[in-house]
Amino acid sequence: MKNRFNEFIALHHKAEAVQIGNVWNAQSAQVYDKLNFEVIGTSSAAVASSLGFADGEEMSFEDYLFVVKRIAATTSAMLTVDLEGGYGDTPEEICNNITSLYHIGVVGINIEDSIVTDGKRSIVDAESFAVKLKQVTSLLADAGVEIFINVRADSFLLGLPNALEDALTRIKLYQDTGVHGLFFPCITQIADIEKVTALSRLPVNVMCMPGLPGFKELQNAGVKRISAGPFLNMNIYKTLENLIEKITAQNSFSSLFN
Repeated sequence: MKNRFNEFIALHHKAEAVQIGNVWNAQSAQVYDKLNFEVIGTSSAAVASSLGFADGEEMSFEDYLFVVKRIAATTSAMLTVDLEGGYGDTPEEICNNITSLYHIGVVGINIEDSIVTDGKRSIVDAESFAVKLKQVTSLLADAGVEIFINVRADSFLLGLPNALEDALTRIKLYQDTGVHGLFFPCITQIADIEKVTALSRLPVNVMCMPGLPGFKELQNAGVKRISAGPFLNMNIYKTLENLIEKITAQNSFSSLFN
């Protein structure tokens, strides 16, 4: 299987920001394939929801891997996988999971610096997480595994009162660990985005949120990667719910074809 790591890296250094088509199964991946997207990425929240789980590593890695394998087998786009906290407690376990993904053709992963315990998400200590990242990237290098590591920093997602300051601190620590990109979900203000991209030596990824500026404005602010997250999945199933309600109220399938 051809390793497309270098091709994927290059996309993050073009003038135009790369758009990630976020998917949750082979069928959704094929839609992006039909529209000629160069890159698709799993949304762990959407995949988990499709299997009846909440986000936060409730689904097993084995279940997730099965879904990823089906996506990889049915698309020609480069595939990156949202690996949440890595599905492992130790750098070795995380490295093994990443290696499993690499061997089925996955070109990149997201790994996040927050954990979910008893349904509550909290951010982890930045310095400790940076140490773990260094250990993971070192193990991957020793194994000859070339894969794009995109670190999701959850300062804004968790609504920390000092979110920008915290994010800037995490940039300084994370960008020297051997990873390849930094991801800040829920950042929406251009002034904050510009401060983040100015400090980061690595490509910066943002995610669909209410109030997020348009793609050109984001690109001008230094953003190199834009994700949809779980929101298309959520929208599709809300539309499905509304349609089923209409069919039931009308005692007819006619609205399905209008």
